[in-house]
Amino acid sequence: MSLGQSLKKEIEEVALTTFYFAVWLGVLVLLKRLILADYRIEFHGLSLALIGALVIAKVVLVLEHVPLGPWVRRHAVLFEVLLRTLLYTLGVAAVLLLEKAFEARHEEGGFGVALGRVLQHRDIAHVWANTICVGSALLVFNAVSVLRRHLGEGRLVALFLAPPSN
Repeated sequence: MSLGQSLKKEIEEVALTTFYFAVWLGVLVLLKRLILADYRIEFHGLSLALIGALVIAKVVLVLEHVPLGPWVRRHAVLFEVLLRTLLYTLGVAAVLLLEKAFEARHEEGGFGVALGRVLQHRDIAHVWANTICVGSALLVFNAVSVLRRHLGEGRLVALFLAPPSN
């Protein structure tokens, strides 16, 4: 495969994965807007969701190539899906909690103090909602990724686009 072909494939993969996570995060933003509208609170977060989708997509695509270890291969494929999902979701939660601590560092008198109090932050419910949504997206992504790997290149798409068999 030439450099141009591999670059094109990489761009397509990042774009498709970014679109996938953008849909999930877009639904999260829509749900937040609908819930907050009941309290007459405006919420704008679509641009941040799109940037977040790009970051998540690239990180996940890189981590997909990191082996979990030989002991994972001795277990069912479901174990790999669940383990990757758990690890990635814990990473998302850690980043979101660190972000809240960073935002609150001035109010709390420093980053260390803010980090210690991050679970009492006023936006902690948003952190958990974001973590649950992204964790769900990661679960589906990891499951589909395993299916694609086992079925082969293009076979999963062909399966869903084929007419039903009788």
